[in-house]
Amino acid sequence: VKNFDDGTPERKYPHAVLAGIDRYPLKVTKSMSKKKVARRSRIKPFVKALNYNHIMPTRYVLKDVSLKTAVGPNALDKGKRKETRKQVKQLFEEKYKNTN
Repeated sequence: VKNFDDGTPERKYPHAVLAGIDRYPLKVTKSMSKKKVARRSRIKPFVKALNYNHIMPTRYVLKDVSLKTAVGPNALDKGKRKETRKQVKQLFEEKYKNTN
């Protein structure tokens, strides 16, 4: 989501701050109650810094601008990481519910 080509004082290597899905939502059927559907639609996100050497280029591109604003350069700070993860979770779940 966010690139640091020259590195930062904490991480002196070129890296990117990534956001992704740790645990995907489960399958939902018509016969399930609303409560069960809500529980099975939960997403567990992750936010982490990854060295460019460990990133494999793919054809997938993120066009969601709201996610880029949620994950800023200070997203991995000590107190901010949990709050950033909550924002990313909310965005992912909202996107999941709107597509289905």
